[in-house]
Amino acid sequence: MAWTLLIIAGLLEIGWAIGLKYTEGFTRPVPTALTLLSMIASMGLLGLAAKTLPIGTAYGVWVGIGAVGAAILGIVLFHESVTPARVAFMILMIVSIIGLKATSGH
Repeated sequence: MAWTLLIIAGLLEIGWAIGLKYTEGFTRPVPTALTLLSMIASMGLLGLAAKTLPIGTAYGVWVGIGAVGAAILGIVLFHESVTPARVAFMILMIVSIIGLKATSGH
């Protein structure tokens, strides 16, 4: 159950990271409210997952999911650059997430 909560928390982190772009400096009320709700829910679920999982693993996976997801959506939604190095580092983050999960003992 903790892993499910952690994955949902990571997906919500992607949501609030991308939401920051749409808030336009927190000047747009609806995107700002949705971004703040996503932040609260994401961190709340991370906290629940960390009750069971090692904090280094939980935090690392949470950040990794958010970073990779935000990078991918940045490419898709905002036409950010795609370079071989950027793709390689995203792959390394995915491998790191899998490695943390595989070695967590949970």
